[in-house]
Amino acid sequence: MTYLRYELGRAELALAAEEQEAAAALRRPLPDPPAWLIKQGIGAGRPPVSVHAGDCWDRGKRWRPLSADEARRALSEGVRPCTHCRPDTALGVID
Repeated sequence: MTYLRYELGRAELALAAEEQEAAAALRRPLPDPPAWLIKQGIGAGRPPVSVHAGDCWDRGKRWRPLSADEARRALSEGVRPCTHCRPDTALGVID
């Protein structure tokens, strides 16, 4: 009977520790989004599809961060700008 109480106590302590870790993870601040993103295509070469602002809602799932200079270069090389966040306007790359 004592062994059973011991095991129950250990299980309760483990559960309490997991709950504390989960609560701490929720309190951690989220990292700042990158300033600029490029949406990658599908396939072997994964060609770039579009340039987005870091907080754009239409960025999709296949993206990687860019610096402002890389974003300007991509736009000048013909990668289309997002029609929602308008990175070309914000970066001053309007034709």
